[in-house]
Amino acid sequence: MPFLKQFRAAPNLLTMLRLFIIPFLIIEIMDAQYAGALALFILAGVSDALDGLLARWLSQKTTLGQYLDPIADKLLLSTLFVVFTHVGLMPRYVTVLVFSRDLGILLIATLLFATGTLRDFRPSWFGKLNTLMQIIALLSVLCQKVFAWHHLAAMRDGLLEIIAVMAPLSAAQYAWIVFRRMNAQQPTVV
Repeated sequence: MPFLKQFRAAPNLLTMLRLFIIPFLIIEIMDAQYAGALALFILAGVSDALDGLLARWLSQKTTLGQYLDPIADKLLLSTLFVVFTHVGLMPRYVTVLVFSRDLGILLIATLLFATGTLRDFRPSWFGKLNTLMQIIALLSVLCQKVFAWHHLAAMRDGLLEIIAVMAPLSAAQYAWIVFRRMNAQQPTVV
């Protein structure tokens, strides 16, 4: 599929919708409109689930989508961590750990891809679990503000502690995977 035509593929339109939602989500949080923020976050989650399904059902898997989807996901999550920290809903150390992990992985993946060293940079199961924990934690922060359920605060705090441990471990796992793959690609000298 030609590059410009890839922008009109239904899954990519949904991914771009997710990117479009981010500024409005930030505005809702900054204005303490947590019900609106929760609705937008859920809409973003639904669009994320649907874009993958549509790509398979409509046979519209595109190169653009392979890059745009994870970028949209990471931009959404990282932005929420930063904004929640700014408004006092997230401990600074958790955001620093999450943001550092994602930025490090992005920089390494970009460097390896640009140099042609390593082109296949799929997420690991541990990385996917880390992302799932981040989504649930962010959702719990919003739900706790909207519904004021006291047990959500304890769940949120527990999830944030788990994320604070998982983020650096996940970054270390990615580094180890890249190291192993790069060593496996080097020819042995006799």
